[in-house]
Amino acid sequence: MEDQVSKRTILIVEDSLENIDVLAGILRKDYRLKIAISGEKALRIVADGDAPDLILLDIQMPGIDGYEVCRRLKKDPVTRQIPVIFVTALSSVKEEEKGFALGCVDYIIKPVSPPIVRQRIKTHMALYDQNRILEEKVAQRTQQLKNAFLRIKESSLETIHILSKAAEYRDEDTGSHIYRMGNYSAAIAGKMGLSEKIVESILYAAPMHDVGKIGIPDSILLKPGALTADEFNIMKQHTLIGAKILENSKTEYIRLGEVIALTHHEWWNGRGYPSGLKEREIPLEGRIVAVADVFDALTTKRPYKEPFSLDDSFRIIEENRGRQFDPEVMDAFFSIQDEILKIREKYKDD
Repeated sequence: MEDQVSKRTILIVEDSLENIDVLAGILRKDYRLKIAISGEKALRIVADGDAPDLILLDIQMPGIDGYEVCRRLKKDPVTRQIPVIFVTALSSVKEEEKGFALGCVDYIIKPVSPPIVRQRIKTHMALYDQNRILEEKVAQRTQQLKNAFLRIKESSLETIHILSKAAEYRDEDTGSHIYRMGNYSAAIAGKMGLSEKIVESILYAAPMHDVGKIGIPDSILLKPGALTADEFNIMKQHTLIGAKILENSKTEYIRLGEVIALTHHEWWNGRGYPSGLKEREIPLEGRIVAVADVFDALTTKRPYKEPFSLDDSFRIIEENRGRQFDPEVMDAFFSIQDEILKIREKYKDD
């Protein structure tokens, strides 16, 4: 018989002893079980250092209800990846929407069906394993890059370009993208009246905006067609990966690169990622690089598209004034179109 220690762990959070007995009867043969009869107890169990592999969570409980338990789990970086399945008698579309918005992965409606419980758990355990494997690979690559950064005493523009290329070497169409990004961003910053020191910092830091793509699988990064929702969610992680790679540096340019890597996909109207920041919550450097990045993406060939014309590219950016882009940054960008085009020509792809 399989040793209990080697089994995967499921935490059942349920205030009804009868329902606990039903779920335990379905699962105890294949899984190691932990039981919590309240939301408070569940949070203490998860925080004790032996987190479960999956949580079956009732919604209607005295004290902290299931929604609040899920909200707290997903807010904590240590527990946010644990799959949460709501097991509940609440079956309305509104309730399901609320649960999924909080981060649950599935709903099982009471009274439960044993085959459904077993299959749903099997499916989400497999997905959880895939995510953990990806995280381990990202962690390995992140550590490799961190080790490289520790050996850098003084950063230079040439050194930063070389490190930035490490994330983009797989994409042959990006070419001189990082050189254009630094110069576009610095030109916009200069036009906005920022100090010479800040402009220089942006010149050095902007090329590191996509360093986190080193953690994105080739099958997604180089996909010639549109990404699925799940693939796009993985692609979004490059902002967090990039910030993690660059964090805690003693070098000013790399510290600014961390800010830019994390925030260059935030939108002025709050609908960007990874944090949904809006307007001046987004650091100015991130707002500047956002415009430069989209302009370069529009005007160059990528695995998923041919380049847009300059007229169409400028039009698309203008259409996103006050939506994706800071209007003041856009004013600066459009006022130096000639300089932007000179940079584009100087660093054009071979």
